[in-house]
Amino acid sequence: MRQNGNSIVKNVFHLFYSTALATIMNAAALIVLASFISTDDYGKFSVLLAFAMIMAYLSEAGLNQIVLREGAKKEAPVSEIMASFIKLRMGLMLSAMVIGFLIIHWMYRGDTELIYLSYSLILPLLTGISMQSISTVYFQMLEKMQYSGLIRIVSAGLLISVILIGKWFNINPMIVFFLYGSAYFLAGCFGIFLTARHLRFSFKAPFYKGLRKNWIPFMVTGLLFILLPQIGPIILEQTLTWKEVGYFAVAYRIPQALQQVPFIIAGAFYPVLFRLFEAGDHWEHVRKSISQVKLMGLAGMLAAIPFYHLSEFVITLLFGERWIEAALLLKILSLVMVFQGVSIALGDGLTTKALQSRRMIIQGIAVASGVIFYTLFSRLYGLTGAAAAGVLIELILLIGLVFWHPDRMILLKRAVLPYLAAFFISLLAVESFLSSYPFLAVSVHLILILSLAGLDREWRGKGLEIYRKWKSKSGKEAHDAAS
Repeated sequence: MRQNGNSIVKNVFHLFYSTALATIMNAAALIVLASFISTDDYGKFSVLLAFAMIMAYLSEAGLNQIVLREGAKKEAPVSEIMASFIKLRMGLMLSAMVIGFLIIHWMYRGDTELIYLSYSLILPLLTGISMQSISTVYFQMLEKMQYSGLIRIVSAGLLISVILIGKWFNINPMIVFFLYGSAYFLAGCFGIFLTARHLRFSFKAPFYKGLRKNWIPFMVTGLLFILLPQIGPIILEQTLTWKEVGYFAVAYRIPQALQQVPFIIAGAFYPVLFRLFEAGDHWEHVRKSISQVKLMGLAGMLAAIPFYHLSEFVITLLFGERWIEAALLLKILSLVMVFQGVSIALGDGLTTKALQSRRMIIQGIAVASGVIFYTLFSRLYGLTGAAAAGVLIELILLIGLVFWHPDRMILLKRAVLPYLAAFFISLLAVESFLSSYPFLAVSVHLILILSLAGLDREWRGKGLEIYRKWKSKSGKEAHDAAS
């Protein structure tokens, strides 16, 4: 039976501080890594990491969302669900390893060094991610995000520690790649330790048949979702040099890491939206979806603004002058975060309304478009074309999700159009008048976007409600103290 969890606000708080810390430490690890390995080696690392992330998803295959869906049901047999989940994950992980390494051997059969590098990075990383995923999904199902956050922080802390060791001892790339993967493995062990303290189950438990329901749409959708950010380096390796792939990877890694910001909000809303749908409360589901689109859209916009206006400063500060060619790419790719925040929220709305097949088809179109755009644009316009392709893919995904959502009109009217229009109008205005003063441009643009939340009637109402509750609680505490 599922335990009582935290509130959405409390879960968002736990996910926010943990993800913020983990994102900073992960970014620091990548900065340190880029500072002491060559541009070519960083390009190879990015391609192998893309393969690792795809293989990691194949070892999960959409089961995480299925588990959350089943766990949201009343009187859900948590131990039985988790036992079935773990057995499936073990089988999928082994299958993903076999398939993934066969593909790597086939694609890079003439590059023995790259194949060895793939084993040193992917084997420990894939095992560690699988263990972490089991743990974080369990605590997300219980709506106790503080434990998921702790696992993230430990993982990021171990990652930056091993990368610093690699730099201090000037270790060769193969050992560094192995240390990178090992950090995920050690964090996975920690996650399993935490889970074992809270969960009791038996592998002999009967298989929970609910995990099979609509698994294929979840599996395909998840694979397509993970492919979107990973196909860039893999496709570009065929059209550009390793050095150029390295520049693209450095620029894309920043918005990809900051994608975790809207995921903080999504992680807190997801089990609640599932529960509302299971209870048949359509209008409350719509209201929560509108709030999620607004919050995630706003988070994506706020994350994008500094990197758009200060791209040269950020690249020089974090990576050094030798990476300056990535500055324009970062400026373009920062817009990915604006569209991603909204599209992820819209996709979650479809998923939690049992319309996962729609999300799957839209993401399939986006991935197919991505292969074409990355190939064509990079051949015609080089790195700039590759960055533009990345943004265009996200725009196609957003348009598809909006127009195939059953509540599209109310979502467009109350969330999607007002927020995106406000961002791009303010972006045009700031660029027109303050492009020569990037720090001032960031400040003004942030103020304009934050004022959007202040003008939103829903947020004003919630702000007043929170204030009244706080005032009422303070008055009650003062009365109790006086008596």
